[in-house]
Amino acid sequence: MARASARHILVSDEAQCAKLKDDIANGSDFAELARKHSACPSGKQGGDLGEFGPGQMVREFDEVVFSAPVGEVQGPVKTQFGYHLLEVTARK
Repeated sequence: MARASARHILVSDEAQCAKLKDDIANGSDFAELARKHSACPSGKQGGDLGEFGPGQMVREFDEVVFSAPVGEVQGPVKTQFGYHLLEVTARK
């Protein structure tokens, strides 16, 4: 079974999500932005979600995590929780 590790930043606003993605592209640290801005409790760990398998996260999240290139920030990804920036840190 496929497994992935990922980190994310969750915010309520698409525009803020897009700005954070630009900040990361311009050199800002993903983990630091997660600690500062993420509405998810994982923000305290720099957005780290640990390792999980397909079906353990919401569908929109799974689709990105199990198809996106490792190490490339994806998003904004809209779910019922808000807007996410996702980065797959490992997949096997």
